[in-house]
Parts: sequence; structure tokens; C-alpha cells
Amino acid sequence: MNSRNHKNPTSRTRIATVALTGRTLLKSIVLGALVVTALATISPAAELPEAPSAVVRTSAPMITPTVSASSRIAEGHTINKTFLGLAFVSSASTFADSYTTLFARENWLAGKKGVCNMEVQSAYLYGTHPTVGRAYAVASAKSAGSIFAAYYLRKHHSRFWSFPLVANSLVSLEGVTQNMIECN
Repeated sequence: MNSRNHKNPTSRTRIATVALTGRTLLKSIVLGALVVTALATISPAAELPEAPSAVVRTSAPMITPTVSASSRIAEGHTINKTFLGLAFVSSASTFADSYTTLFARENWLAGKKGVCNMEVQSAYLYGTHPTVGRAYAVASAKSAGSIFAAYYLRKHHSRFWSFPLVANSLVSLEGVTQNMIECN
């Protein structure tokens, strides 16, 4: 009589064999990657160095002077006119966004219908009816974060140091435009 609770022992051994094969395959892939990495580090060598006895000594000095490997050109100061200008534009646009976001609260308090009376676009930051303190706290955090990120990138000689400031400005100016169109 066939019982539905009967387990087929051949299927268990087949699964164990497949799992063992998969584990073996994974080990061989990892080992192969390690071998390739190890060989890649020693392969750029041009040729073996000569033995000390094969070198003919001349009157040339034994120690060669080292050449500075620094190829970076000093950019001057980290904070310059460009940095300050972008930081000002970024902060001004961020505070303008927060100021125009407060139009929604004013409309809500006045009981106006047909215009925006609650924050929709970034309610996760400001809340649906933002208070003045929260709006300016968000603006301060956004400005400080973008200025710090730009300063850090500029200090570490990244050519994309202006990206945080420009991105913050564009996002904030889009918010100002949206608030002026919808809430004013």
C-alpha cells in the first residue's frame, strides 16, 4: 500500500549530491579568483633583478635620489570665491524653498480652498502643515549638509566637489517654483 508519508531515499541522496557539487563549484570559483589575483600582482614585473655579483661598480653613487611622486598641482585654498559663491546660492535657494513652503501653512490657517493648504511634495521633511521652526531647521540641515559634502570633496581633491551644492540649489529652486505656482 502506498502511503503519502513515505519518503523516497533516492531523492535525498540526489539533493545531497547536487548540494555537494554546488559547494565544490563555489570553492573552485573562489580559489580560481584568488589565484588570478595573486598572479596578477606579480605579472607586471619586467624581468628578474640581476644578482649583486653581476653588477659592475663604477664611481656612480649607490643610492639614486628619489623623485617626488606627487603629480597633483596645488589648487590653492580649499575655500575660495567659487566655493563661497556656490555655498551662498545653495543656502539662499534652500531658505527660499523653506520660506515659500510656509505659504501652505498660511493658506491652511486662513482656511483657503482651491490653493495648496498642505505640503505634498516633501511632507516627510516638513510635515503636512510645517511650522516656521521646522521649515528653517530643515533648510539649515540641508544647507549645512551640502556645504560639508562639498568641502569634504574639495579637500580630498575630487573634481566633483561642486555637485552637492549645485544639486541642492536645483532641487530647492524647483521647490520654490512649485510653491510660487501652486500656493501663491
